[in-house]
Amino acid sequence: MSEAAARTIRKPRPKYLSLPALLFEIRLPLPGWVSILHRISGALLFFALVWLLWMLDLSLASEAGFERVQRYAALVPVKLALLVLAWAYCHHFCAGIRHLFLDLDKGTDLGPARLTSGLVLAASIALVATLGWALW
Repeated sequence: MSEAAARTIRKPRPKYLSLPALLFEIRLPLPGWVSILHRISGALLFFALVWLLWMLDLSLASEAGFERVQRYAALVPVKLALLVLAWAYCHHFCAGIRHLFLDLDKGTDLGPARLTSGLVLAASIALVATLGWALW
C-alpha cells in the first residue's frame, strides 16, 4: 500500500460518553445501575437538605408554622417530592450498606454482586412503598 493511500484510511474516532450513550447505547449491568443510583440519591439528599430543614424550622417555630407546614405537605407536588426523597434515602441507605460490605471484600464476585444489587433495589422499593402508603 502506498503512503498516500495509508493516509486516506481513517481510523475510527474515539467515542466520547454522553448521557444518551449511557442511557440507550451502553448496557450497564445491575451493580453499575445501583452504584449510579447511589450517587444520584446522595446528591439529591444533599440538595434537598435545605428544603427539609426549612420545613422543620417552620414547623418547630410555632403552632401556626406547624399548621402551615401541614397544609404545605398536603399538596400533591410536595407529597411527590417527599416520596422521591424517601426513595433517595431508602436507596442510599441500602446501597450504602452494600458498599460497606464491598469495602470488606464481601460479595465482590459476579454472582453475589448481582444478587446484592437486586436485593438493594427490591428492599428500597419495598421500603418506599411502605412509606408511600403512610404518606398518602
